Amino acid sequence: MTESEAAATDPAEQGTRNLLMRVSAAVVLAPLVIALAYAGGWLWTVLVTLAAIGLYVEWLTIVATRTPRVLAAGVVALAIAGTFLATGRIDASLLVLVVGMAGVMLLAPEWRLWTATGFGYAAAAEVASVMVRLDRAYGFVALILVLLVVWVTDIGGYFVGRGIGGPKLWPRVSPKKTWAGAIGGFVASLAVAAGFAVFGLGKTGPVLLLGAVLSIASQLGDLFESAVKRRFGVKDSGHIIPGHGGLLDRLDGFVAAIVLAAIFGCLRGGADGAGRGLMVW
Repeated sequence: MTESEAAATDPAEQGTRNLLMRVSAAVVLAPLVIALAYAGGWLWTVLVTLAAIGLYVEWLTIVATRTPRVLAAGVVALAIAGTFLATGRIDASLLVLVVGMAGVMLLAPEWRLWTATGFGYAAAAEVASVMVRLDRAYGFVALILVLLVVWVTDIGGYFVGRGIGGPKLWPRVSPKKTWAGAIGGFVASLAVAAGFAVFGLGKTGPVLLLGAVLSIASQLGDLFESAVKRRFGVKDSGHIIPGHGGLLDRLDGFVAAIVLAAIFGCLRGGADGAGRGLMVW
């Protein structure tokens, strides 16, 4: 075995290379996402719609129902819904997605419930991501809070979990995740929420509670996606992001957090005021 082959099979070396790829991808993607989130409007909606389509395609690949007609039905519905969302027509987008859901279920040759769940997952992420950003005064702040909580939960969990180790969180579903990592990510999310409060971007108590709930939702979303992959014997949902796998692998926590944030924000601030509902108490 040559020296290069030995390095390729060394777990420590592979871990270092994977970490470097993760960091490099984050350095490139995070500023782009933040910039488009700041721009809002159709630019953010286009990014969200493309991501939702990617999530749907990867889900179909996992559950082995990626036939042309099922793929086309879902992609077209998500794209049309995105067009309506870009023009502020939430009601029309929801109607399109309901029709799309019915079409996907009817066209799926097998695993219809799983296929429909994947479409619903992508659709919920698409609508929720746009709705949280809609409010002009508070949408960007609310969206950044969700993004940062999800990111630091993942980062904190990764480094604390690797550094401390210890008992596994749910070994049958996600063998690498530990209780130490889960707690580390949770604490990191509280630090981010506290930072928002310090800079006057929310009252201390509510924003800390919001950060905690979103962190837990993010971790549950990660476990949910891991359980789906485990159910179908898949390791990674894709390889589109170096060091991170597929979009599902990267966005599973965000999807859970943003959907929960959108529901809660809309309950408090209305369909066009989810951002205000999250940040104003």
